[in-house]
Amino acid sequence: MIDPDARALLTRLFEAAVAAADPAVILPRHLPERPEGRTVVIGAGKGAAQLARAFEAIWAGPLEGVVVTRYGYAVPCERIEVLEAAHPVPDAAGLAAAEALSAAVSGLGPDDLVVALICGGGSALLPAPPAGLTLDDEQALNAALLASGAPISAMNAVRTALSGIKGGRLAALAAPARVVSLVVSDVPGDDPAQVASGPTVPGVAGLAEARAAIADWRIDLPEPLRAALDGAEEPPGSDDPVFARNEVRVIASAALSLRAAADAARAEGLPAAILSDAIEGEAREIGRMHAALAAHVAGTGEPFAAPIVLLSGGETTVTLRGQGKGGRNTEFLLAAAMALDGVAGVTALAADTDGIDGSEDNAGAFADGGSAARLRVLGRDAGALLAANDAWTAFDALGDLFVPGPTGTNVNDFRAFLIAP
Repeated sequence: MIDPDARALLTRLFEAAVAAADPAVILPRHLPERPEGRTVVIGAGKGAAQLARAFEAIWAGPLEGVVVTRYGYAVPCERIEVLEAAHPVPDAAGLAAAEALSAAVSGLGPDDLVVALICGGGSALLPAPPAGLTLDDEQALNAALLASGAPISAMNAVRTALSGIKGGRLAALAAPARVVSLVVSDVPGDDPAQVASGPTVPGVAGLAEARAAIADWRIDLPEPLRAALDGAEEPPGSDDPVFARNEVRVIASAALSLRAAADAARAEGLPAAILSDAIEGEAREIGRMHAALAAHVAGTGEPFAAPIVLLSGGETTVTLRGQGKGGRNTEFLLAAAMALDGVAGVTALAADTDGIDGSEDNAGAFADGGSAARLRVLGRDAGALLAANDAWTAFDALGDLFVPGPTGTNVNDFRAFLIAP
């Protein structure tokens, strides 16, 4: 079984990373000036309700608005309406939410202020198919993108091209009001235009980038979507005068959360090294890479001396090959566990900082050098489970799922490898 002390330590580091992105802590430093006119709050993402509650608690003045979050993630607000919709597959509630946010910012004047609270998950929560397409088409688009294994930037280029709300279009609808976007980044590199496909932040990706992404990653789009892309309009550019008075602030990110986790480790007398906050790639391959580095450190003391905890963040992807349960963090960790088979002194946690990995109720899982052997004792074949994208079943059988529940924030993946002396 996983060493209880190692499990507890890794959990504390995860909690430190999440606390660094707590809306109640980070928002007070980023409040815009009060406007002469109305203050309208909009938001989308897995942590949008918590951001809304924290904002209305500290805003000194009248406000109104509406945000959308994932089912089960809502928290009560007094003046901001909180809607719920499906993630990762869009549904009719998300369609209604996109319409509600659009209505909330329509008809505003130059003295009004729109505060956009944007975090990861907003792409699925704001389906807004352009004219000629339906929710079914948006769901088909989502399925094709998730199955492709494409990086988030490629997926967002396609999403933006086939949306009536993403790529800054929601902010354009708010003009001539000023829009201040407060963004909790869950994307590698912390480009705010990539978070939730940038509904209030215009990006650089246009139709050419969308077509290139489809070709490069062999994204299998149904014919209606291909036809719609052929007739699509270019998304507004960042130099469009409609955005001249707007402001964008990244208020939390994987980089800040990893630093907080490293500080927490050092406070317990444990050295820590951050490998990167922007690692992308196929989850199982990145898992094997991390395992190889951890095994090398454990065996040679190079390039880091044990004890040490190795931290990383970013967003891996999963190319669907089977029909099993799991998300990118459990897939990452199952591949790592197989590569660490028989390696002593290494314990790992991989988890999504929003508290949910994939479609199940776990954030991720724990593993060590004995995980693969324990699966064999249970009559489970780790390789077969990985081939079927069924990492959840593997860690559920071991009793090593990590289930903290929704955290109220989202700064991407958290990975920690604890290497004992």
